[in-house]
Amino acid sequence: MNPEQRDGYAKNGYLVVRGLFGGEEIARWLERLAELLGGDAPPPPGMLVMRDVMVAKGVVAPDSRAKAIAKIQDFENDAVLWSYVEHARLLDCVEEFVGPDVASIHTMLINKPPDVDGRHPLHQDLLYFPFRPAERIIATWTALERCTRENGCLAVVPGTQRGELLRHANPDWEFVNGGYFGAVGVGAHPDRVHLEMEPGDTVFFHPLLLHGSGRNRSAGFRRAISAHYASAACRYLADGHRHGSRPFRLLRGNADREGIVGVR
Repeated sequence: MNPEQRDGYAKNGYLVVRGLFGGEEIARWLERLAELLGGDAPPPPGMLVMRDVMVAKGVVAPDSRAKAIAKIQDFENDAVLWSYVEHARLLDCVEEFVGPDVASIHTMLINKPPDVDGRHPLHQDLLYFPFRPAERIIATWTALERCTRENGCLAVVPGTQRGELLRHANPDWEFVNGGYFGAVGVGAHPDRVHLEMEPGDTVFFHPLLLHGSGRNRSAGFRRAISAHYASAACRYLADGHRHGSRPFRLLRGNADREGIVGVR
């Protein structure tokens, strides 16, 4: 990062890098996503394919399999999608935030289909990660297609990364996807900023930054690929739960045996 970018991240808790990936790279990941959404390829071991809650409850009957799926998590065993996580250009940026010992801790594809609610209330990702320090954890989120306010682009609340981890719960909405918790008492924050992005644009953000997204009111999808990384020197909280069955994969540097890498 240059000094201006570094200062901006310190102040706001996020940094948008325009055009980090090119059209050929984006096309490869979109093609693989289309195979998984269409059922043309079986998901690899460990991959979680999540239907939207309105589809699961029978409230909406989508006219295609792709419109039924809200997101895909844990693609560590998919060689095409994993190429995003270990991409040298992306890891060069990640090192700026977490240091030289980089581990992958979570992967996700967001499909965000039309014709369902699909909102994700403002929340903090640190809720999902029982290790610290927070300053050595970073999210990457890359637009695969155009992301606009109409199709439910990300919204962030600048500066909230300097606060504490808030209490989270399901919002009082009729339809809430599993795991889409929201920070209690935050609501639609008046200071939120909508991040409209073109394919290949990538946002890096702090795990305490409040962020979320609205409904997709367009006729198409709002697709993105995302990963979380942490320093291999991070430590589990003394009373923290383990990170499910997700693997910690060391991508650069060294792993401390007492750190997060290799612990299941």
